[in-house]
Amino acid sequence: MFRMNRNTTDLLAMVLVFATTVAYAQNDIEKSPQTLRGDPVAGKSKSLLCQGCHGEDGNSLSDLVPKLAGQNAGYILKQVHNFQGGIRKHAIMNDLAVTVNDQDLADIAAYFESLPVMKGTGSDNKIGEKLFLKGDISRKIVACINCHGNNGKGLNPNASMFPVIGGQNKDYLSRQLMNFRKNERNNSPNEIMNKITHQLSDQEIEALADYVSGL
Repeated sequence: MFRMNRNTTDLLAMVLVFATTVAYAQNDIEKSPQTLRGDPVAGKSKSLLCQGCHGEDGNSLSDLVPKLAGQNAGYILKQVHNFQGGIRKHAIMNDLAVTVNDQDLADIAAYFESLPVMKGTGSDNKIGEKLFLKGDISRKIVACINCHGNNGKGLNPNASMFPVIGGQNKDYLSRQLMNFRKNERNNSPNEIMNKITHQLSDQEIEALADYVSGL
């Protein structure tokens, strides 16, 4: 009788996790209440309040505030909708999100997406690099590159539920990974980020944040 070794079994499990996650992400896109096309020109003026924290060029000055430069518009839309619905919690964003209507939100998201994509200054963190590029079959950790693309710059518009993370602020990345691990945030497709981060140590989370922020 044919028997699979452990590595083969673990690899198949990882493939199943990834395939299921992509299916959930596509379902999120299809179910999204946002169907309006955004105007980046109109979005620039509508985003003045956002620019106070995220920067006019989408590159925030505070390392705890996420960069939005070149971020997928669909991802921005989903996050704000999650803030509006209380699915995602933040002392400031929950209150601000409910003041924005769908058309304004579409325009704002289109503006930030139109900006030159965020970029880091480099990192030689080998632990983070290995996890990002290869994952860990033994722990069923899918490599970050599979969802977030080369250098963390995203896959394509049809996979906008997977954000641009390459060049994102290090402290913001670290905090979000910790939040996923503690289940304080659980709005990733199929809760894939919760499943992955539960397998990561504090050191690995810091290593990933360091490496990804440098891309």
